Amino acid sequence: MNGISATAIVCGIVLGTGLWLIFVRLPFMRPLTFVERIDPQLKSQNLESRLLRASGQNATPFGPLERIVRPLLHDGLAALGKLNLGSKALTRRLAQASINESPIDFRAEQLLWATAGFAAAVAAVVLGAVAGRFSPFLAVVAVLGSALGGFLFRDFWLGVQISRRESRMMAEFPSLAELMALAVGAGESATGALDRVCRSASGELAKEFSKILAETRAGKPLVEALQEFSSRTDLGPLVRFVDGIIVAVERGTPLADVLRAQAQDVRDTAKRDLMESAGKKEIAMMVPLVFGVLPLTVVFAVFPGIAAISIGL
Repeated sequence: MNGISATAIVCGIVLGTGLWLIFVRLPFMRPLTFVERIDPQLKSQNLESRLLRASGQNATPFGPLERIVRPLLHDGLAALGKLNLGSKALTRRLAQASINESPIDFRAEQLLWATAGFAAAVAAVVLGAVAGRFSPFLAVVAVLGSALGGFLFRDFWLGVQISRRESRMMAEFPSLAELMALAVGAGESATGALDRVCRSASGELAKEFSKILAETRAGKPLVEALQEFSSRTDLGPLVRFVDGIIVAVERGTPLADVLRAQAQDVRDTAKRDLMESAGKKEIAMMVPLVFGVLPLTVVFAVFPGIAAISIGL
């Protein structure tokens, strides 16, 4: 197979896929959803101007391609959503990363990244075939590996987002806990202290407290809102913090001292982590010192003596 044949095959596949997408997404081929069926009857009740509606933002950097492929991916993923056993765990991870998406939307993002990897690998294979370097086995491995890599990289990046957000929350926690302890010590209730913290602070943890406060004002009990926040985080200090507030609200125990103690515990934990990291860095610095600097020092110290002995001989 020469380069022209490979290019023709790829172009034919792309053309056939495009024609198939156009055909299956025609209005008479796509079944109407319940929202689309009742939308004409509700237009008279919706007085909002279309000019004031927020424009939809792309979840991925693919621009128009995302808007073209999104309906097809949404329908397919909605059909496969019942077979997705990890939707609850994925929903929890998205909440931990503060990403307002459903599991189906996130899976669609993963498929789009896999498609991008697939397209990049196919382009590389075609360029290699044009240059005269084509191996069917390597081509298949590269294409499938790139698609799988794109799919898994989005999940990996979600984990990175969760780690960074949790690090910011732990950095903000001692100050917010002490601020809340001051508010409670001044006579504020737990809800009032949360309100004061949300108005005075900004950051990831302050946003979580704002969600708790909004749910409380919407009618949900404070204890239930705090328990939901505790269930969507894996940070031990925050879980203990929430448990302390729940115990104080339910049993009326003093809260200010508990909050100050928890803030001090978090600061002590941060100091211990810093000392541990410094110890690991110190051990890692021994490797270039022992295997790089020390041998050169020995060579510089011994070489003049060896050279003098050689000249004397």
